[in-house]
Amino acid sequence: MTTDFNRFDLQPQLVQTIDDLGYAAPTPIQSTVIPAMLAGQDVIGQSQTGSGKTAAFSLPILHNLKSGRRHVQSLVVAPTRELAIQVADAMHTYGRQIGVRVLAVYGGQPYNLQISRLKKGVDVVVGTPGRLLDLIRKNVLKLDQAATVVLDEADEMLSMGFIADIEAILDQTSSSRQTALFSATLPQRILRLAAKYMN
Repeated sequence: MTTDFNRFDLQPQLVQTIDDLGYAAPTPIQSTVIPAMLAGQDVIGQSQTGSGKTAAFSLPILHNLKSGRRHVQSLVVAPTRELAIQVADAMHTYGRQIGVRVLAVYGGQPYNLQISRLKKGVDVVVGTPGRLLDLIRKNVLKLDQAATVVLDEADEMLSMGFIADIEAILDQTSSSRQTALFSATLPQRILRLAAKYMN
């Protein structure tokens, strides 16, 4: 394996998958975010679409997963159904050799499917704020043991009016969680959210 991703000390299966996918060198955001997240730090990444941010947060999350756990270990909050599906697919692809269980949850999809998957146990939940809150209120999505929470495209979620929902979701998680926030722009309201919920 002659990939520059070796230097991050990721699990060999992850490095192999990255190699198989043809990723040779990490993008700038991957070079910065992966080591910071592996070190357990909270991260704010200012990034445009196509900068490789999904791999930047997915690889550390997958590296830290404990197999065979019943609880949700990581949560990714995304503004739209399309992005939730895209991120879940990417995480599934990156984690295929380690057998990661990823579930995308979003509105417009039957609850019973999502609820039965959650009851069976999933490692990573990727979802839109409204559906995540619905599942929390139904008492089927428990986030108190989630080690990492990622807010993806936070400025989009702000412009769509989701900030109160995000705060309600974050309030369900442990204060010891790791938080990563990604946004193309960093308006004041996003910085206030970061100041309140991030170390």
